[in-house]
Amino acid sequence: MFKGSFPALITPFRGGNIDEDSFREIVDWQIYAGTDGLVPCGTTGESPTLTHAEHMRVTEMCIEQARGRVPVIAGAGSNSTHEAVGFVSHAKKSGADAALVVTPYYNKPTQKGLYEHFKAVQDVGLPIVIYNIPGRSIVDMQIETMCELAKLPHIVGVKDATADLTRPQMTRAAMGNPHFCHLSGEDSTALPFLAAGGHGCISVTANIAPRLCADMQRAWRSCDIKTCMILQDQLMPLHNAMFCETNPGPVKYAAKLLGKCSAEVRLPMTDIAESSKQVVRDALVGTGLLN
Repeated sequence: MFKGSFPALITPFRGGNIDEDSFREIVDWQIYAGTDGLVPCGTTGESPTLTHAEHMRVTEMCIEQARGRVPVIAGAGSNSTHEAVGFVSHAKKSGADAALVVTPYYNKPTQKGLYEHFKAVQDVGLPIVIYNIPGRSIVDMQIETMCELAKLPHIVGVKDATADLTRPQMTRAAMGNPHFCHLSGEDSTALPFLAAGGHGCISVTANIAPRLCADMQRAWRSCDIKTCMILQDQLMPLHNAMFCETNPGPVKYAAKLLGKCSAEVRLPMTDIAESSKQVVRDALVGTGLLN
């Protein structure tokens, strides 16, 4: 079962191309800082604007650089089932530990369509973490559908970005499967999600505060609630700043301030506003990450 802090990795660009050196350095920095696992090619990694070749290259680089030190859950979603199967097949061939597959966006499939989509990707034979994010995909996988999918051998967990803290509790009760992994997709509710029965967080903030995010998760597993609360209070302004504009604009600017990579994004994403830059800078200073 996956547990702890999993950054949804940014994809660094330089001059319109993937900055491979910076990406590899980020992977090493994350592991050194105590991150529990890595998630390349998610929304934070700007997967919608990566070409298929770039998407596969980023996945391969992450797995190569991690060298088995931490698990890699490769982003492999698409609103085309055929394309998602292809990405999952590539992730499996490349040595990923699992694939993160988002609910198909824009198509607005029915619950039956969602079931068939995820059944097809799990048939590849790689563990699948379902990414349920109604705010971006406009479809919400219902608990009953999740429970049916969990009966399949390679559906192992969910990244829950509904911000509904009753979801992990109700899903666990309906499913009766203690091995199904519940990962939060909302940094600001990462700690309450653990209290509701979750096992970790696929995080935006962990891109720039990997040690703090990982320490909070470990403190929870050690039943050190006092430390959890201290770290949550320290991180909350940073969580808020990372969403002062659409992700990943703020987190990429934060990474630039920390000297990890450029803040370059691909259209239709644009550089964040000057007022937002100040919000991000203030949060980094306030959290103790920047002088």
